[in-house]
Amino acid sequence: MTSSSQRPADSSHADGQTPRRRAWAGYTDRRAIAMLLLGFAAGIPILLIFSSLSLWLTEAGVDRATVTMFSWAALGYSFKFIWAPLIDVLPLPWLTRRFGQRRGWLLLAQGLIIAAILAMAALNPANAAVLPWMAAAAVLLGFSSATQDVVIDAYRIESAPGDAAMQSVMSATYTAGYRVGMIVAGAGALWLASGFGSEKGHYLYAAWRNTYWLMAGTMGAGVLTTLWVAEPAVKRERPAGLALGDNARLVGLFVCAVAAFVLVFRWAGGWLPENQGPLLSLLWEGARLLAALMAAVLTGRLLVMLGLVRGEVVRQTWVLPLADFFQRYGRHAALLLALIGLYRISDIVAGVIANVFYADMGFSKDEIAGAVKTFGVLMSIAGGFFGGLLAQRFAVMRMMMLGAVLASATNLLFILLFWQGHNLPFLYLAVAFDNLAGGLASAVFVAFLSSLTSIRFTAVQYALFSSLMTLLPKTLGGYSGTIVDKIGYPVFFLFTALIGLPVLLLVYWVDKKIYRQAEAV
Repeated sequence: MTSSSQRPADSSHADGQTPRRRAWAGYTDRRAIAMLLLGFAAGIPILLIFSSLSLWLTEAGVDRATVTMFSWAALGYSFKFIWAPLIDVLPLPWLTRRFGQRRGWLLLAQGLIIAAILAMAALNPANAAVLPWMAAAAVLLGFSSATQDVVIDAYRIESAPGDAAMQSVMSATYTAGYRVGMIVAGAGALWLASGFGSEKGHYLYAAWRNTYWLMAGTMGAGVLTTLWVAEPAVKRERPAGLALGDNARLVGLFVCAVAAFVLVFRWAGGWLPENQGPLLSLLWEGARLLAALMAAVLTGRLLVMLGLVRGEVVRQTWVLPLADFFQRYGRHAALLLALIGLYRISDIVAGVIANVFYADMGFSKDEIAGAVKTFGVLMSIAGGFFGGLLAQRFAVMRMMMLGAVLASATNLLFILLFWQGHNLPFLYLAVAFDNLAGGLASAVFVAFLSSLTSIRFTAVQYALFSSLMTLLPKTLGGYSGTIVDKIGYPVFFLFTALIGLPVLLLVYWVDKKIYRQAEAV
């Protein structure tokens, strides 16, 4: 991703082509086509966790609170920065030697994605006994899909290093492919499940099984693309003096830290009081998550202190990318991280329960697929294109403010939809404005994140920012079903609009303290 300041000036070139012609020619470049196809592969898994799965579970008779908690399976996207450095420095046995560092990791991630989808297809959630296994398969899908995203981001950056124009082209084709993948995994999955005979009130496991089989098959496009493209011809920075034994020790440290996280997280869960309200539950879960993270960090430090892992290798792998950000922004770093973590909270929290809400309003899967998963995605693409144009013409923080206002305000439309009931034209209206706003906010937010990223640690820092962006919203979104059970849909959507108001203040302060001061220097 590149900021507008990095784009080349509009002038003629020695090859006789105008910048406009060169820009159009970029879209036929092999790398741009590859990013279109890889974007498609990246867009498939997320909705199989975050959207289509919720309707599958709902039709299977799983209660609403449990359905929305399954969104936590996508938290792998929020923690991908933890293992992103390993993807940079660790070679994979045989795969790296045969295909290269990036393609080898891509093939591994894509293989795990396919395995996870097939595992979900093999389980019938109508049987409560298999729900923990379904959750485990969903977690594997989230982890492997997040890994794929990290590798694709790194591959894109390394395929055209220093070429801002080509980076913008590949970003555009990746986004387009990603949205098409979302249509296939969203609308396509709903149409398939309906066509195979499963409906609300008439659940048919075989319909959803066959649907997920076909979704696993669509990942073949990503695998074939990975085999088709060339490995980026760049020399990557590796921790100084990294030996084969250090590779194994880094993996061991990561596994031990994850094990400590899981054990403490599960142990702390036994101490949580029962029958608490959703907001108190969120606070308890936040404390539980913090305790688990501290256990993981302390485990890593203990292994270093015992000499089982070299401290310098750990510092170069995990610490330096983070230290670089804090060194560049100093006392304003916390303000930036707060804005990153909260900017998308309104639309993400509301989006977790959206499909369940539409079903409760009496809309069929075909109607949801047409309005939300097809028309809505097209509106999101249009909003992203419009947001990109605005980000080029106006100051990025002004557009950040506009995106934050629209993301909060459009949630109020769903209160009106609740009062309207089963009103298909109004559904299309609400979806149109909501997705236009979401697409615009996403486009300007990408420009904002790109401006914060150091070229030395592009993949790791971008993974950190995108992870932080979804951590709190998805955690809170996991309680959306419980919150709706307590306060109802109208108050819930009002709540999702109001929690976006502090974001406006954060945008104002970041603009005042960082961007305006930088302009004044």
